[in-house]
Amino acid sequence: MENFIRFLGTSGGRFVMASQLRSSAGTFISLKGKNIILDPGPGTLVRCVDANPCIDLSKIDAIILSHNHIDHSNDLNVIIDVITTGGWNKRKPLLFAPKESIDGEDKVLFNYLRNFVNIEVLKPSANYAIGNLKFKASVEHQHGVETYGIMFDFNGKISFMVDTKYFPGLIKSYAGSEILVINLVMNKGKDKIMHLCVDEVQKILSEIKPKKCIITHFGRTMLKVDPNKVAEKLSEETNTDVIAAEDGMILNLDKFNADDKDRQMKFNFG
Repeated sequence: MENFIRFLGTSGGRFVMASQLRSSAGTFISLKGKNIILDPGPGTLVRCVDANPCIDLSKIDAIILSHNHIDHSNDLNVIIDVITTGGWNKRKPLLFAPKESIDGEDKVLFNYLRNFVNIEVLKPSANYAIGNLKFKASVEHQHGVETYGIMFDFNGKISFMVDTKYFPGLIKSYAGSEILVINLVMNKGKDKIMHLCVDEVQKILSEIKPKKCIITHFGRTMLKVDPNKVAEKLSEETNTDVIAAEDGMILNLDKFNADDKDRQMKFNFG
């Protein structure tokens, strides 16, 4: 298996993060020979070491940080330190992050680690590359801090719609996504909480029409209603294959081709 997404953790919101009912670790992505950590939340280092097989952090090519909230950024500095052996390893990984996360008042990158990485600032709808793997940042999300989702160009469009309040611009930004990973924190929406709820995800899927959707980043109310049941309901309502992620779940993309009607995407656990 050469191309895959590994959901190290699937928790969302401070209550599930604090209780660790689901792990708050980030996501490991391996595409076109490039290894990426997306949003290294609390426990990412431990989950990488405990994974079977173990994730070799010395081979990480890039870290992508969508925003600076602690459930997405807590392990950023320790992951950089491990990748670079405290700076002794001169192979610098790429760090993609919003300017606010690395230079703002609430920056989350330690100053002494800045020279250990090659920093590229995420900007709205801008294009980036990790070697031969191309990706694009989304429109800026509405989440209280500078936040961007990610869209990889891999035999089609594989997108990660990270934390955000619903707004119409999401539909245009993520249009054409073949596989759409969505952070679904809440069962029912709340005006002051800038996260997506089930009804909003139903609307997003009905508009974008991806071939497959994986919901993740579950808050307490989502765990109460059972993410698997929500996934079944969304599948029926939107005619989309919706899967609820679980800690350790691996989505095998080796046979994925957006133009192949017989494409297969297998799930397993490690």
